[in-house]
Amino acid sequence: MYQYDKYDEQMLDDRIAQFRDQTKRYIAGKLSDAEFLPLRLQNGLYIQRLAPMLRVAIPYGMLSSQQLRKLSFIANHFDKGYGHFTTRQNIQFNWPALEDIPDILESLAEVQMHAIQTSGNCIRNTTTDQFAGAAQHEIEDSRPYCEIIRQWSSFHPEFAYLPRKFKIAVCGTEIDQAATQVHDIGIYIVKGSDGEVGFRILAGGGLGRTPIIGKVIFEYIEKKHLLTALEAILRVYNQLGRRDNKYKARIKILIKETGLEKFKALVDQEWDKLKDGALTLTDKEIKRCSSYFIAPPYLAKENNPTQLTKPLQQNALFNSWYSQNVTNHKKIGYSIVTIALKETGVAPGDVTDRQLDYLADLADEFSFGEARVTHHQNIVLADVEQEQLYNLWNKLNKKSMASMNLNLLTDIICCPGGDFCALANAKSIPIAESIQRRFNTEEILKEIGEVRINISGCMNACGHHHVANIGILGVDKKGQEFFQISLGGSSKNNASLGKILGPAFSRREIPTVMEKIFDVYLDNRVDSEEFIDTYNRLGIEPFKNSVYAKSN
Repeated sequence: MYQYDKYDEQMLDDRIAQFRDQTKRYIAGKLSDAEFLPLRLQNGLYIQRLAPMLRVAIPYGMLSSQQLRKLSFIANHFDKGYGHFTTRQNIQFNWPALEDIPDILESLAEVQMHAIQTSGNCIRNTTTDQFAGAAQHEIEDSRPYCEIIRQWSSFHPEFAYLPRKFKIAVCGTEIDQAATQVHDIGIYIVKGSDGEVGFRILAGGGLGRTPIIGKVIFEYIEKKHLLTALEAILRVYNQLGRRDNKYKARIKILIKETGLEKFKALVDQEWDKLKDGALTLTDKEIKRCSSYFIAPPYLAKENNPTQLTKPLQQNALFNSWYSQNVTNHKKIGYSIVTIALKETGVAPGDVTDRQLDYLADLADEFSFGEARVTHHQNIVLADVEQEQLYNLWNKLNKKSMASMNLNLLTDIICCPGGDFCALANAKSIPIAESIQRRFNTEEILKEIGEVRINISGCMNACGHHHVANIGILGVDKKGQEFFQISLGGSSKNNASLGKILGPAFSRREIPTVMEKIFDVYLDNRVDSEEFIDTYNRLGIEPFKNSVYAKSN
């Protein structure tokens, strides 16, 4: 993991002291709401429906055990005993007192964490694949480039007040798990025609009211040009992006209205001014950032040791968890473990202070003191010895943390919705729970197989419903909560946006609608075809006909 130097630490100390004074002046009535708004947003502080909400940055999803324990401390001392992992690999605290925020930020700084640029119209936390550095099929570790982007974008004076928030994702694995194509800028690590590793850069992706898949701006650039290319794209957006209408302020709208070819030409003009200039990455700088992500001290191991194969043969529950939650590692004798935090009756993404402490202990014991947050609001231990998997499972099982529903239909992405968010049209969490309770057996989950269900409480799409195989969107109909269903979305390599099924449903109807959708799938799938493949083959009509059929 990247370790802050004295300049990083001084920057955080100064920022906290500044915000402490700003908060005191606001509470004393010396700053108006309008004056305090941009100050609090750039320090991760929102005003939600019931209380302030603080969003804490977790750069590229990586956490040390020490940082996990600090998050537990904050949840216990400043919140109601829990936090909420987001789809951007961050964590939110939904109940802090305004006057405590500076103390929380000071506590975070003790473990090199902060909430800077987790909100506001600036470059947000850069995200990546949760298996980066450990994935079996990886072109190159994406984390050093995420860190380079983090350092370039933090407090960037030209991009502190963009037309709208700006999100960047980097993918270095063959299978995209970073939703790269629906970001303002999506970066793929690729090999050029000469075999050299570089980048393909997309721009203009995004969800919200106008969901769009990103378009290729640079088909291939050398590593050294990463920051100059990003700077060129941001400059064009900063100069031409709409500031008179927040619904048309994202870069996706600018590219759509300008036209892709013209936008690319404008970017090329800017890039010509920047290319080979001060922002050009040197081999030394790339090596410096890469040095923080060297492989941990792996031991010489063999694949499939007896300590793994014997329990797999003897314990059906362990076998089921292993087949669902364990992924191959690039290092012989090691595995990647994803801990699903989607127990029925618990809001997806929520994690308690005790769980955070326990995850820290598990990270220390099994994964070199490190854990990662996923886009699906789960936790990864990326470097577990295969001979320790049964031991790890037992410890998870004792704490009811050995859910074996990873990537199955109850592993739901869900925003906080109307229970917390002032922008939401409807409550998301009860919908997730109702689906989990209707499909509550391992037998039916395994029969249906891999499927992605995402729920958003409003059009801002924090739950990424547009790119779910089955998306659920909360809508308001004359003051009543209803839910719109879409089918066919995906955030993987062949990204796609879901199509709306038809008129919205009431909350109580959703579980039955889900049953009808899965009945069509099970009746029509070929061999072991996944839901998204069956949908792509059949189209939306069979699902629509079943869901809206009038009973005789």
